[in-house]
Amino acid sequence: NGSVEIAKQLIMGAKAAGCDAVKFQKRTPELCVPKDQWNLERDTPWGRMTYLEYRHKVEFSLEEYSEIDLFCREMKIDWFASCWDEESIDFIEQFNPPCYKASSASLTDINLLKMKRATGKPLIISTGMSTFEEIENTVSEIGTENLLIAHSTSTYPCPVKQLNLNMIRTLKNRFPNVPIGYSGHETG
Repeated sequence: NGSVEIAKQLIMGAKAAGCDAVKFQKRTPELCVPKDQWNLERDTPWGRMTYLEYRHKVEFSLEEYSEIDLFCREMKIDWFASCWDEESIDFIEQFNPPCYKASSASLTDINLLKMKRATGKPLIISTGMSTFEEIENTVSEIGTENLLIAHSTSTYPCPVKQLNLNMIRTLKNRFPNVPIGYSGHETG
């Protein structure tokens, strides 16, 4: 929610739970919010505002990411980001993250994925909004080196009955030389 203090609390919680890294999301609102939604008003924690204003409110600035970067180094925990557009990759790259993540909504954006690949860093792709054919096409386009495929179901929160965990086995059988992971959105 655009709060560095909340981010720090979550980082500390992740560290206490034994996590190796935390993930943020980075978007350029003007590129990621469809223009027909820019001026739609919505209720937010800061009152009623346009969707574009809201998206700016939840994005961290260079100074805030610098503070997060320093905090993560002090806590000895890695951080990286799921970048939703090419400008965001350029922005996050200045912090030299250990890897990148692609949201399931970005799985078919081959140019964006290739730009992440061009950094030379490992890439995690999430499958939640894609068909099996789209997953196969994406892997064919970007290759399997330094790739992790994370099964997910893009329902927030996802009921346990809809997790479809057998898809992990299906992905392992189809891509035997690629690590298969899980990106869960369930509670509990």
